[in-house]
Amino acid sequence: MVFACQNDSFLKQFDSTVVSCKEKQLKTVTDGKKVTLNGYDVILNDTILFPEGGGQPCDHGFINDRRIENVRREGATAVHFSESPFKEGERVSVVIDWKRRFDHMQQHSGQHLITAVADKEYGYSTTSWWLGKEISHIELDTPSIKNEEIQQLEEIVNEYIRNSTPVTVNTYGEQNPIPKEVRTRGLPDDHVGDVRVVTIEGLENNMCCGTHVTNLSQLQVIKLVRAEKGKKGKVNLEFLVGGRVMRQMATMYNREQSLSNLLKNSPAGHVEQVDKLQKSLKAANKNLQTVLKDLAACTARELLSQSPRPKYYCLHRKEADSDFMSIFINEVNCPEILLLLTIGDEMGAGQLVFHGTPEIVSHLGPQICEVLEGKGAGKGQKYQAKVKSLNHRSKAIELIEKYFE
Repeated sequence: MVFACQNDSFLKQFDSTVVSCKEKQLKTVTDGKKVTLNGYDVILNDTILFPEGGGQPCDHGFINDRRIENVRREGATAVHFSESPFKEGERVSVVIDWKRRFDHMQQHSGQHLITAVADKEYGYSTTSWWLGKEISHIELDTPSIKNEEIQQLEEIVNEYIRNSTPVTVNTYGEQNPIPKEVRTRGLPDDHVGDVRVVTIEGLENNMCCGTHVTNLSQLQVIKLVRAEKGKKGKVNLEFLVGGRVMRQMATMYNREQSLSNLLKNSPAGHVEQVDKLQKSLKAANKNLQTVLKDLAACTARELLSQSPRPKYYCLHRKEADSDFMSIFINEVNCPEILLLLTIGDEMGAGQLVFHGTPEIVSHLGPQICEVLEGKGAGKGQKYQAKVKSLNHRSKAIELIEKYFE
């Protein structure tokens, strides 16, 4: 199981021959939805498109002008899924999506480096790893890891990068058995053929089928992002390598510049300024709640002072909250007056409370909820719901008016 992409991970174009092409339905996920694609399984006599394996996603690229985004391994064969067919025996040109490939090489080789140093320095073995679209992580066999250890680990792995440590790949088979010092978590059940061992000079030998850099200097830099509790007493250590660090830095810098413009200060003062704003906002909200409670009580007294008392009363307060509605209902304390209370944006989503006699509430509550496009529930004198369309509030009032005609 050694393909051209594994013999030379830096190959960007490769000529090959179609061995077979068979119709195939592929079940996959597109934009978060499960879909079934009709196409063809294409096998070449060799390929530079890496099939998914070893924790590394498959490569994307082209066979001639046809986009390939799914490559899987079946035994010693790489199977490419194409939405259009090829002729058996046809000579084809395979071109790699190099940006994706090199990113995967950086993350994968970076994982090997982090894993080796974590084991060497702290005795934390890696039990699994995951290469994500934006961030990756390794699962360390330890219930916790100290911040000082993470900082030291980051310093050590970047020292290996600065020292331009060589990375080599050796292949072992029946004639040359695998050395005892090679690290491995075992081979897949369907493995066929030779075995590859990735060596970071002076640090480790690790059995792996993935694509890797030839020198750690090609990783550029490693940033250990954070550690969080994993499953069964393990720790997930998140990391970024190379281009992902650069992109994250650019994103953070742009965000910092935007914050400087908004806060009218330098980045060094962001935390202090935001802390002041949060305290000020908290105080303002507390004052607002006091005013709203007083307003709810005052409005309730005004309603009760009417003679004769109305059969129903509708009230909307954009800036209010559920406490306002509860206070108002308690202050009125008269189920004979049907209350429709709403809060939120008049032209968007919000909340409602429908309060009155159980008979009317159970009859009109679900209807009003439906008009306002919400989901609600009620029991006894109260029906409440979260709704999407407060701009239809006038239609809800019409339902109440018709009921009392």
